[in-house]
Amino acid sequence: MRRVIVIGAGAAGSMAAIFAASEGADTLLIEGTRDGGRKILISGGGRCNVLPLRVDESRFVTDSSPNLLKKIVRAWPLAEQRAFFEDTLGIPLEEETESLKLFPASHKARDVRDGLLDYARKVGVRLRMESRVVDIAPVNASWEVTVDDGTVLKADAVIVATGGLSVPNTGSDGAGLNMLKALGHTMHPTYAALTPLTTTDAAFNDLSGISLTVSLTAKSALQQSIWRGGFLFTHHGYSGPSVLNVSHVAVRARAGHAPKGESPTAKVHVQWTALGEKEWDAALKPHGARTVTGALRAEMPDRLAAALLAKANVEPTRPLTELRRDERLRLIDILVRGELPWQGDEGYKKAEVMGGGVALSEIDPRTMESRRHKGLFLCGEVLDAFGPIGGYNFLWAWATGRSAGAAAAKG
Repeated sequence: MRRVIVIGAGAAGSMAAIFAASEGADTLLIEGTRDGGRKILISGGGRCNVLPLRVDESRFVTDSSPNLLKKIVRAWPLAEQRAFFEDTLGIPLEEETESLKLFPASHKARDVRDGLLDYARKVGVRLRMESRVVDIAPVNASWEVTVDDGTVLKADAVIVATGGLSVPNTGSDGAGLNMLKALGHTMHPTYAALTPLTTTDAAFNDLSGISLTVSLTAKSALQQSIWRGGFLFTHHGYSGPSVLNVSHVAVRARAGHAPKGESPTAKVHVQWTALGEKEWDAALKPHGARTVTGALRAEMPDRLAAALLAKANVEPTRPLTELRRDERLRLIDILVRGELPWQGDEGYKKAEVMGGGVALSEIDPRTMESRRHKGLFLCGEVLDAFGPIGGYNFLWAWATGRSAGAAAAKG
C-alpha cells in the first residue's frame, strides 16, 4: 500500500488527506496544533464562508501564469465542490445571495472543520496532532519526514499543506515555505493580503464604526484593483470587503514591490456613494432651502458628510443656492474620486491570506506534484495564488487539496 504523509490539517491538508485515503493510500495527517483547522474556525466571523456562490476566475491574484491558475481551479468545478460538502460530508449549504457566498446552514464553522476531520477518519486517515514537522527530505526514491520529537517517518509521497504566514496565532509560521525553498523551489515574494489599511489622517480619526458601501480603486506601478463593497472605518484606519480586496496593491507598493525605475507607491481612490459625477452635479444644484450638508446627508452618514465637507473646505451650513461652481466641482471630485489617505496596513496579524509563494510553474497543474521532486505535492496557501473575500480561498484550498491527495495516492 502506498504511504502518504500530509503536513497540515487545515482546509487544503484535510481535503488532501481525505482524497489520498479514499484512493487507497495509507494516509497520515500531521498537524502542529491540538485540533487543526483553526483558520476554518475563525473564517466568516465563525460562520465559515465555505464557497463562493459564483466564480470569477479573473478575481484571483498571482504573479504566476493566469492560465495555469485557471487549469488548477477548473480541475474541481464549483458545483462538484458544493455537492461534496452537501452529499458526501452531509453539510447542507445555504446561499447568501446578496454577498454571493455559501455558508453551512448551521452557520457554525466548527461543523465544517469537524465534518472534514471526522470524514477523514472515516475513510482511514490517521491523525497525529501537536506534532510539528521540522524537515522533509527525499531519500532513495521515497521521503523522510522528521517531527519535532526526533521521530523520522517514511513515505512514498509527501503533501505540503502548511499554509502561509497569515494569522500566525492559528499555527501558520512559514515553516513549510522554508522547507520548500530549501528544496530548490522558486518563491515569488510573499506579502499580507486581504488585510485592513491604517491611517493617521486626522480628518477620519473620529469616524470609527461608520460603515457604508463604496467603490475603491487601488493603483500602483505594478497593478490595479477595483472593488465595490462594504467599507468600515476602524480605530486605526479602514476595513471591510472593499478595503481587504484591494489591500494587496497598497501592501506590495509599501514593501517596494515595483518595476525597476517605477515609484513604489500606491494611490487609493474612493467613490463614496452610488452617485457618479453627473448625479452629484444635479444633487448639488440649487434646490429650495437645502444646505450642502443636507444634500450629502441624504446619501451618507452625517459624520462622514461633515468630514468630506471639511476636506473640500466647504462651509457645511451654506445653502446650495450660494455654493460656488469651484466649490461644487471640488466637492464632487472628493465624493466621486477622492484620495483615501493611508500610511500602513495591519500585516499578517489581520491578513486573511498570504500573497506570493511557490511559483505555479513549479508544479504540475493536474496533480500538484512538484516539478523539482517526484513524490512531493503542494496545495493551498503555500502556492502563489489567492482570491478575494467570499469563499475563493477555500475553493482554492479544496481544489488543490483534492488534486494533490488523489495524485499522491496513485503515484
